[in-house]
Amino acid sequence: MSTISHNFIKVPAILLVILAGCTGEGPVKTDNPASRFDIEVPSFPDSQFLITEYGAVNDGISMNTEAINRAIEECSNNGGGKVVIPEGVWITGPIRLQSNVNLHVDEGAVVLFSDDFDDYPFIYTYFEGRRDFRAMPPLYGDTLENIAITGKGIFDGSGDAWRPVKKMKTTEDQWEELVRSGGVVSGDGQTWWPNEQAYRVSLDPDRYRSILGTLPDKDNYKAFYRPALVQLVSCDRVLLEGPLFQNSPGWCIHPLMCTNLTVNDIRVKNPWYAQNGDGIDVESCTNVRITNSYFDVGDDAICIKSGKNEEGRKRGMPTRFVEVSNCVVQRGHGGFVVGSEMSGGVSDIWVSDCSFLGTDVGLRFKSTRGRGGVVENIHIENIRMNGIARDAIIFNLFYAGLAPTEMGDNPVEGLISSAPEASEETPEFRNITISGIQCLGAERALNIMGLPEMPVSGLTLENSVFSTLMGVQCLFAKDLVLDNVIVRTEEHPTLNLTNVSGAEITKVKGNDETFLRVDGSETEHILVRSENWQDSKNRSIISEIAGEGNVEFTEIGESV
Repeated sequence: MSTISHNFIKVPAILLVILAGCTGEGPVKTDNPASRFDIEVPSFPDSQFLITEYGAVNDGISMNTEAINRAIEECSNNGGGKVVIPEGVWITGPIRLQSNVNLHVDEGAVVLFSDDFDDYPFIYTYFEGRRDFRAMPPLYGDTLENIAITGKGIFDGSGDAWRPVKKMKTTEDQWEELVRSGGVVSGDGQTWWPNEQAYRVSLDPDRYRSILGTLPDKDNYKAFYRPALVQLVSCDRVLLEGPLFQNSPGWCIHPLMCTNLTVNDIRVKNPWYAQNGDGIDVESCTNVRITNSYFDVGDDAICIKSGKNEEGRKRGMPTRFVEVSNCVVQRGHGGFVVGSEMSGGVSDIWVSDCSFLGTDVGLRFKSTRGRGGVVENIHIENIRMNGIARDAIIFNLFYAGLAPTEMGDNPVEGLISSAPEASEETPEFRNITISGIQCLGAERALNIMGLPEMPVSGLTLENSVFSTLMGVQCLFAKDLVLDNVIVRTEEHPTLNLTNVSGAEITKVKGNDETFLRVDGSETEHILVRSENWQDSKNRSIISEIAGEGNVEFTEIGESV
């Protein structure tokens, strides 16, 4: 089946971004990440197993599934070592990893996974935080230890054959080519599907989820159940280093319930229109380090997850002790992302020294009622952003539903009166520190949309500079700290706080017109410290419902 054509991608050298006009205290020094937590890395014997010795042929025609898997199995059975895929184009079905094996793809080698759905048997695994049937991932490992995928070659998942494509993400010529290739166009004419069965499932996925195992022709529906390019489940001591992973059917790399995961110097590439084309989704993992890597993808780039709703809470496996540093995200919905499937919890995360270039959002935190889970102890510093389409930083606790700004007239007081009691289904985001952000170009600097029954709590933003269309929009937050932040905006006010309980605003500079607007019946204890408190007060608007007595202006250094 021919679809939108793609070439093997040569990723450019990591880009250095210098943001002019930034002042303040400068970058924050990052502690030595090795002192935070230890990660066990895999090690292997010197033995090598060349796939050509097991019958693999790089003629661009022969299927090498059996030869590659036989080399891996023999390597593992003989105490481990390195399975080598040499230069050339190697066509294969799914590769099943084994313990004590380093799958090494040489520079100049392209592992091109088959686009025949029949080559990928159904397995019962996980997708978007839930147990589910999926087609077997092209690179798959379950309950393994001491494994690696290394080298400077390319793994291509032939995702174009699997993915639906939205018309709005294509040119007219691309859409016409896609429709001529076969497949099915949705009833509204806006989405292309690879076959009729995939489209049929899309109309009622929950029904098919419950009956798929009973269908005698279930293999015909496989196109809907797109796999990740790489899925590793319950594995310990894992190393991904060197390759380019591209063109995945679904998510690109999905480590799940793994420990001691090291990801270094990889490249991840998906078309910008790739549906669910995430870069790496780290789910319910402990002791993870992601460094020196490059992402250019069709959805979120570097994602932290821990299961969805009741199933995720019952699993009860948070993602914790994760370090992300020295990474570049060229495109993607979010550069660094937590959620929305975070029901098992997320804690003790360090993100530093990364560049996000042209992403929709820079730092993205998302969840919704029903998830539950606690996200806490997140430390982010020294992030460079350029050309962000929407928010530089967003906390959206109304994900996959209507945002408060979309709810009609006077939605905020309605949100308060209709808010449910906090329960195990209420997501909580707390104790998050963000420092040293340099953002040149975004729609908004910071956007917080907390829940009335569970505001975003304990967020600190400090030592940062933003050049954006709009400034800070904050709805339902508690114990907010903004310290030494410059927000150069085209529109005003610089800060717009609604129903914020407890905020310290110190040395925040914005445009020359309205500095601060405060609104909401649950507003209390807002403290503004500035070099000229009278000027800050004169450029502020405090609504009657918020009450002027709940906002205090003082000089910097003055005790309160």
